[in-house]
Amino acid sequence: MHIGLVGLGKMGGNMRERLRRGGVEVTGYDPNPAVTDVPDLTALMAAVPAPRLIWIMVPSGAVTDKVVTDLLEVMDEGDLLIDGGNSRFVDDARHAEQAAAKGVRYADCGVSGGIWGLDNGYGLMAGGEKADIEFAAPVFDALRPEGPRAEGFVHAGPIGAGHYAKMVHNGIEYAQMQALAEGYELLAARSDLIHDVTGVFEAWQRGTVVRSWLLDLLVKALKEDPGLDDIEGFVEDSGEGRWTVQEALDHAVPMPAISASIFARFVSRQEDSPSMKAVAALRKQFGGHAVRSA
Repeated sequence: MHIGLVGLGKMGGNMRERLRRGGVEVTGYDPNPAVTDVPDLTALMAAVPAPRLIWIMVPSGAVTDKVVTDLLEVMDEGDLLIDGGNSRFVDDARHAEQAAAKGVRYADCGVSGGIWGLDNGYGLMAGGEKADIEFAAPVFDALRPEGPRAEGFVHAGPIGAGHYAKMVHNGIEYAQMQALAEGYELLAARSDLIHDVTGVFEAWQRGTVVRSWLLDLLVKALKEDPGLDDIEGFVEDSGEGRWTVQEALDHAVPMPAISASIFARFVSRQEDSPSMKAVAALRKQFGGHAVRSA
């Protein structure tokens, strides 16, 4: 299979490499001439055989809107456009309508795995028509982790379902990181009693009920910077957590843990706290997100 990939940043660039390792031919386009395979979108269309599968991996919002519009100017009837970025699920209906007006098929896919996905594989949550998802199956199989498909990929539902599932995933992620971070702050506060904070977290990596990849990444971060002295306790949020809480309000679903984790990030922008240093360190570890130096 031969696909086009638009957006070759931290995630997109690694996805291109993993796809190629998995036997999928990829032609990538990015405005950065140092990483792109072709000079423009017209050249991308010429390189990918029809019916084309074009995968978008760019920041959500206005950037995605522009890329979708620009692509639809050069794509042909029968092509399939997949938005794999972190777009809000309500944008998918609008993009699908745009695509349908041009005779282009549309699907969405939430992608989790961060900068580690190249070697570990990506968790994938797709939304769209069954036939379109089946058409893209070789791409999903090359990107997902090794093992049973159901443990790394789901066709979650119609258009928008993939991004909705990823939104909830990220809301849960916020709360899990916050719990680890608050535990870190309490342990660090009792240096008179706890002499090896990093060792405590490391001892939880096997056999305990809180073991997880995020715990592993926190141990890694603490070994690199035991006191997290090099990181400012300032944490950004990329939108999905807010969207999750907004959906919870709309549907009267109680989400005290996820809601609290969002507000904790807002607190981090007012003062430098140890727990927010831990959350910032975790975001850097799994996603390569920038941190502020102390």
